[in-house]
Amino acid sequence: MNRASRKPAPLRAIHPPAAPTRPTPSAAKRRRGAQARRSGRAAEVVAAVWLMATGWRILGMRLKTHGVEIDILARRGAVLAVIEVKARATLAEALEAVRWAQRRRLRRAAEAIAQRPGLNGLAIRLDLMAMAPRRLPRHVPDAWPQDGSDSVSCAP
Repeated sequence: MNRASRKPAPLRAIHPPAAPTRPTPSAAKRRRGAQARRSGRAAEVVAAVWLMATGWRILGMRLKTHGVEIDILARRGAVLAVIEVKARATLAEALEAVRWAQRRRLRRAAEAIAQRPGLNGLAIRLDLMAMAPRRLPRHVPDAWPQDGSDSVSCAP
């Protein structure tokens, strides 16, 4: 074969050195995260069934708006409730699990979703469904009133 009939070698891209990456989570950590997501979704389903049994109409579950996921959006009468579901080892832990920054994000998402057709004019409320093993779900209406009070009672 002569030189003219040979195919040229393919060009290879020159890549800059890769930036250092974060270490990947261990398999055990990934399993724990997956288990937490499964149990969280199961708690949301139990909470939705509980709310429907007590007269609430579920408008949506796991709604994403403004960078926030609303666990349950429910309506009863003139009240539109954004319901955060927390499953913890005890009811007290579940009640304390939602921090101030998350409440602020939930409130912004609730105000944005309330502008949708058919929902404007309703009273917006942030509720909490606290779940614990071997306990009935605990629905806390208006868990974080806008008056700045951060306390939530654990009493039944």
